[in-house]
Amino acid sequence: MRIANLEFENNVFLAPLAGVTDIAFRGICKRMGCGLVYTEMVSAKALYYNNDNTKSMLQFSEEEVPAAVQIFGSEPEVMARACDYFNDDPNICLVDINMGCPAPKIVKNGEGSALMKNTKLAAEIVRTVKRASVKPVTVKFRKGFDDNNINAIEFAKALEDAGVDAITIHGRTRQQMYEGKADWDIIRRVKEAIKIPVIGNGDVFTPEDAIRIVEETNCDGIMIGRGALGNPWIFRQIQQKLSGAPISYPMPKEVIDVCIEHFKRAVSYHGEHRAVREMRKHIAWYIKGLKNCTKIKNMINYEQQASKIINILEEYKEELTKI
Repeated sequence: MRIANLEFENNVFLAPLAGVTDIAFRGICKRMGCGLVYTEMVSAKALYYNNDNTKSMLQFSEEEVPAAVQIFGSEPEVMARACDYFNDDPNICLVDINMGCPAPKIVKNGEGSALMKNTKLAAEIVRTVKRASVKPVTVKFRKGFDDNNINAIEFAKALEDAGVDAITIHGRTRQQMYEGKADWDIIRRVKEAIKIPVIGNGDVFTPEDAIRIVEETNCDGIMIGRGALGNPWIFRQIQQKLSGAPISYPMPKEVIDVCIEHFKRAVSYHGEHRAVREMRKHIAWYIKGLKNCTKIKNMINYEQQASKIINILEEYKEELTKI
C-alpha cells in the first residue's frame, strides 16, 4: 500500500487510541506484523506551548519506526506549527489529523469529530498543515456527527480538494461513540467518491472481518483499534488469512508471556508507578476469557509493585499450563 511517497509492508495498521497505543504497546504490534503504528493523539496546542508531558508522547522504539503521529486541534496555524516537531524526525513518516474523536471534552473545544460540523475549517486545517509539513498528511474521521448529519462523502471530497494524501473513515457517527454496528457501506461509498487511498476502520475483530471489510468496501487499507486490545496477534493472523496460510492462535502460555513482556516494557519506558496503574486495563484485556481471569485481575488491581504483579502472572501461567 502507498500513501504519497510512502510504501508499507502491508495495509493493516494500528489505530491511534488514547491511553493505549503508547511506546510499550506499539512495538509489540509492529513485531506481530502491523504495517504501520500510530501514536496516541497529541495536542497541537500543547506542542505549540512546549508542554513536556506532550512531547514525552513522541518517543519511539527502534522496532516500531517509522511511525505515524496523530495530532488534534482546531486552529490551522497552531496545527501547522506542530509540524516543526515532526519535519526533521526520521522516526515519523506521516502526520495524521484527528477529526473523529468523540470524547466530550474534545468535542466541546471544537476539536475531533466536532470538525465534521465545519467542513470549511477542516479543509483549511488540511491546507495549512500540508504547507507546513514535509511528510504526507492524512485525516481520520467518522461517518458523520449524528444521524441527522451524515456527511462523510462530502467531507472526504473537501479534504481531497484541500490536498490530503489519504483518509481513514470509522463507520460510526460521533453520537454512536463506539456503540452499535459500524457502517461499512459508508466506507464503500467514500472509496467510490474519491481517488486518494481510503483506510477502513470499525468492527474488525477477526481475520475474517478483515477479509470482509476489504471485499465489501474495496478499501485500500484496514485500521485495527479495539480488535488489538490484548490481542496484538490479530495483525499476524490477518496476514496469514490474506496469504491463505493456516491461522495460528496463541496458547495461554504465549498470551501471558507477551503480557509480561508488555508490562516490563511499560516499566522501562514509564517507570513502575505509572506502568502499574496503566497496565491494569491491558492485563485485563490479555487474560479475558482465560480460566480464573477475574480472580487474577482482582489480585493484580490491588498490587502496587511490578515484581509482585509479574509473580502473579508467572504463577498464573503455570496454572494455565497444567489445565
